[in-house]
Amino acid sequence: MIIDVHGHYTTAPAALGAWRDLQIAALEDPSRGPRPSDLRISDDELRESIETNQLAKMRERGSDLTIFSPRASFMAHHIGDFQTSSTWAAICNELCHRVAEMFPDHFVGAAMLPQSPGVDPASCIPELERCVREYGFVGINLNPDPSGGHWTSPPLTDCHWYPLYEKMVELDIPAMIHVSTSCNACFHTTGAHYLNADTTAFMQCLTGDLFKDFPTLRFLIPHGGGAVPYHWGRFRGLAQELKKPLLDEHLLDNIFFDTCVYHQPGIDLLTKVIPVKNVLFASEMIGAVRGIDPLTGHHYDDTKRYIAATPHLSDQERHLVYEGNARRVFPRLDARLKARGR
Repeated sequence: MIIDVHGHYTTAPAALGAWRDLQIAALEDPSRGPRPSDLRISDDELRESIETNQLAKMRERGSDLTIFSPRASFMAHHIGDFQTSSTWAAICNELCHRVAEMFPDHFVGAAMLPQSPGVDPASCIPELERCVREYGFVGINLNPDPSGGHWTSPPLTDCHWYPLYEKMVELDIPAMIHVSTSCNACFHTTGAHYLNADTTAFMQCLTGDLFKDFPTLRFLIPHGGGAVPYHWGRFRGLAQELKKPLLDEHLLDNIFFDTCVYHQPGIDLLTKVIPVKNVLFASEMIGAVRGIDPLTGHHYDDTKRYIAATPHLSDQERHLVYEGNARRVFPRLDARLKARGR
């Protein structure tokens, strides 16, 4: 199987964005805001939004299953308060659940959390449990910076996050470390803020000892790990200066990277520098980079093509990237597939 571990519902019907606009407009007087029941999106609208977009491209490019979560830039945890985020997360997660129910062979959900700046992460646990236990979601997206580019939260290694990690370990689910929209003009959302966050999350874990407290906790760092593979020597050297164990021992039983890297040299570098057991196939299609590369004539986010063309990967290693590693990092996904005879 070809399992894409990084998909967002970027093509949701326009009614979702319109409902969100009304919610934001009523922040000063929530009593005037829309109710969740005011959002009406039919099954036919959902089906069309998927069949003509993500599913069409999956069939065209030869991928089988996508781990599907709400649109990352729509999370916008910096807007409003916890109740704002809670209502919005529940709506977005339900839509992803409906998509997964319509197309069970092609999509499985991952949850957006109702995070809010300064709010205890434990407040996210009810929504997390609902998505896993009721919807059958197999993972979550965890935003290390709910402030939207101002980094007001403690590092991921801080006890601030521990209630959430305890629940993740209990449910045996991984978290993709994924920020949302930047409201800091210094950081372009997809070109800087996302990649900054990937690099920052890795460095936070390097300087701490989180995985001594949570040896089975698993983080997936998207977008190829930001700057991490390109500067692997820097991170190895910093770990050495900080008297940390070798990175293989210190982090690589718990941290994984996806292949949302949109050119062949980048994928070649990623799969040479990072052990193949730590690399999971992903495209984030239809997402941050939607155009066609004039040098190749193919879409930038057609990442399966890059894995197939990487000269140093064996067939066994490609299998790990395409399927085997995803089943190991997302055990609830593996169980779901086995129950379906896949």
